[in-house]
Amino acid sequence: MSRNAVFAPPPDARAHRLRTARGAFAVVDSPPAAGAGPRGTVLMLPGFTGSKEDFTLLHGPLGARGYRTVAVDGRGQYETGGPEHDESAYAQEELARDVLALADALGPPAHLLGHSLGGQIARAAVLLDPAPFVSLTLMSSGPAQISVSQRQRVKLLRDALGIMTMAAVWDVIQALEPPEEIGDPAPGTAGEPGRLRERWIGTAPAQLIATGRQLCTEPDRVAELAATGLPCHVVSGEEDDTWPVPSLDDMAVRLGARRTVVAGAGHSPNTDRPEPTADALAGFWDDIGAGRPPRTP
Repeated sequence: MSRNAVFAPPPDARAHRLRTARGAFAVVDSPPAAGAGPRGTVLMLPGFTGSKEDFTLLHGPLGARGYRTVAVDGRGQYETGGPEHDESAYAQEELARDVLALADALGPPAHLLGHSLGGQIARAAVLLDPAPFVSLTLMSSGPAQISVSQRQRVKLLRDALGIMTMAAVWDVIQALEPPEEIGDPAPGTAGEPGRLRERWIGTAPAQLIATGRQLCTEPDRVAELAATGLPCHVVSGEEDDTWPVPSLDDMAVRLGARRTVVAGAGHSPNTDRPEPTADALAGFWDDIGAGRPPRTP
């Protein structure tokens, strides 16, 4: 579970509901910094149990490089509504079509970034229609199903959600989470455990059950993605227990993608090491804008 979300948006960002052809989605929309010159728009999709707040620390450095960044709560995540118990609403194609609607509402083609589960939803959107996107960044998001150990954890969570309330499951998670796994909070998160609970309670249980199943059964669609010809960037930390890092290395090779490994980061380089992560992201997008190859320099 993501614990380093930063709930206070940057001063120049606007938190609002973005209206699309498929409904309204809660977003944090942060403009390019004054004088930076607009270089493009980035649509950012969070991972399993996450939210738009997982990208808060990227808005500033990416804005300084000229990028408008729009982080979104997907259907059933935190501040975007969704059915509590209808799992069919969270079929991967439904979530992918939401992404296409978000891209359409934002206007010109966007750079698409998905973290973890968000990466697999982003991939599904691109496979439906790559035209709304300039590029795809898969951050800590692998080629197929998650690791065996993570599949076991997700199954336990899905089983619990089938018989317990969200509040009761939260209490169990807090009781079982070893202190050493919590780590130091990111800047701005200290003293906000209530916000993490609020985010958890705000997420639809059917969304977690359905997307958890997707994570445990996702097929390898790397060849399909490569065939689209869309420039891709594979980003991860040095360690990742959700998808083994060598599998991410191999995926990048198969995609002909740029590969970035963020030193000192784990599964969430966006919160663990936001500054070097933002530098790598902006460098990739800058090169695409300049017509340079997307492969690792």
